[in-house]
Amino acid sequence: MLQDEATLLLLIRHGETDWNASARIQGHTDIALNARGQAQAQAVAQALGEMQIHGVYASDLLRARETAAPIAAAQGLVPRTDAALRERAFGAFEGSSFAQLQDTHPDACMRWRKRDPSFAAPGGGERLDAFYARVTAAVLGIAERHLGQTLAIVTHGGALDCLHRCATGQALDAPRTWELRNAAINRVLAVDGRLILVGWNDSGHLDSVLDETAA
Repeated sequence: MLQDEATLLLLIRHGETDWNASARIQGHTDIALNARGQAQAQAVAQALGEMQIHGVYASDLLRARETAAPIAAAQGLVPRTDAALRERAFGAFEGSSFAQLQDTHPDACMRWRKRDPSFAAPGGGERLDAFYARVTAAVLGIAERHLGQTLAIVTHGGALDCLHRCATGQALDAPRTWELRNAAINRVLAVDGRLILVGWNDSGHLDSVLDETAA
């Protein structure tokens, strides 16, 4: 593998929203960052400020765009949005918590909990396997256009779960053992059409956010 063939991807989950804080399912519902999420976005922009980043990409949903904006501004860049980086669509489940849905849709929740690749929430939800294919194809396509460069990609928790599985060869239905923290930095190399995990859940820059918001 030649160094100039690899693209370093800084994968970042959007900052916190009020729906994150109340454990409500967001999916494609367009929710803005809350005050802590805005502080997290500034913190991750500062943490990456000394790096040379050649491009900033984001899901077109507001919470991702608001997180990407200070990252791009610190680099003198304009973020590019891509709907293929969106969170998984959860149809009629969006706006509810998993606990609420267990009472009304117990069979669907069981399939969801077991990570059934063919499961899609009612009312226009997206199958897990289709979601995985969408997100991984989008990220690999972006990386291919930036060989040898460093990119920041702001996306969502479900998308990051898919990308971690792609980079580590884990099955879609394997239990998750890694964190998906808001505004953490996750590092992956893209080379020859595949992803290689470099580092995950770098979140030291968020300690000051927790201190400030708790005060």
